[in-house]
Amino acid sequence: GKLYQHCARIDTQAQQMFNTLVSQMPKTENITEQLKSQNQLEWVRRMNSIHERASEIVCNELIYV
Repeated sequence: GKLYQHCARIDTQAQQMFNTLVSQMPKTENITEQLKSQNQLEWVRRMNSIHERASEIVCNELIYV
C-alpha cells in the first residue's frame, strides 16, 4: 500500500526539480528575451537543449538511483 505514495512523492520531487532547473539554466547560460526577439530559432534550440539536459539530470538523480 505504500508504493503509490512513494511514486507520487518521487513524481512531485521530479517535477519540482525539473522546473527549478529549467528556470535556472537559461540565466546561467545567458539565454535572454533579447536573444528570443533577435534569433528565435537559436533561442528554441538552446531551450530544447536545456529541457533535454534537465530531464536527464532529474532521471539520473531521482529515477535511476
